[in-house]
Amino acid sequence: MKLIGKRLRTLRGSLSLSQAKLAELLGITQSSLNRYENGQSTPSVDLLRKYADFFDVSMDYIFARCDEPQGKLYHYQPKVWKNAAEMEQFVEMCFDPKSPYYNRMKESVLQMFSEHTDE
Repeated sequence: MKLIGKRLRTLRGSLSLSQAKLAELLGITQSSLNRYENGQSTPSVDLLRKYADFFDVSMDYIFARCDEPQGKLYHYQPKVWKNAAEMEQFVEMCFDPKSPYYNRMKESVLQMFSEHTDE
């Protein structure tokens, strides 16, 4: 919590706000804000969202997961899409091989996954 408290203090300082003024703006007490900044107490998720919105920073930044206020940008790609053989095995299990549509459905699903990984 010390890192989060330090980050919260830095954000407040970036706008030259007193603890009393920021507490008023966030709807909390100045003593609570002081405990958060000193790492003596843990702010709620709702309060951390208020900080993020007020200072226009990401939760990644508040949680000190990165030093960029906009946070980390992720390209979501589940591991199963990285391995074509595993994906094909998974698709094989999903469809009944006796179905007349088996090959067409299998090809469609595999095509869809391969298009996603090509992006």
